[in-house]
Amino acid sequence: MIIEVLKSKIHRVTVTGADINYIGSISIDKLLIEAANLVIGEKVHILNINNGERFETYVIEGKRGSGEITINGPASRKVEQGDVVIIISYCQLPYEEAVKFSPTVVFPDEKTNLLQKIEK
Repeated sequence: MIIEVLKSKIHRVTVTGADINYIGSISIDKLLIEAANLVIGEKVHILNINNGERFETYVIEGKRGSGEITINGPASRKVEQGDVVIIISYCQLPYEEAVKFSPTVVFPDEKTNLLQKIEK
């Protein structure tokens, strides 16, 4: 049996921009991408704490150390600059591996989006 489990989570970061004219995706500070064990192009779910919106998009690399969290394209209508979001990715694993798997959860500073603590 294959089940889907939490792979990575960036918990509570602040949206720094929303660009309707960009093709699509979410731009994430490269340091956060690395810390959260995300991959460029990986599908992620975005959960907006401010308005309850939930949507999917894919990761693109933002400037390293910038704290950038920019929602691009049509999804930018689901957020406003200053909203707090959670970014989640999942993976599919055989049951035997899933019960032993530990996700990567990152807790950046909510105001600056810079790294504070990483739990694995």
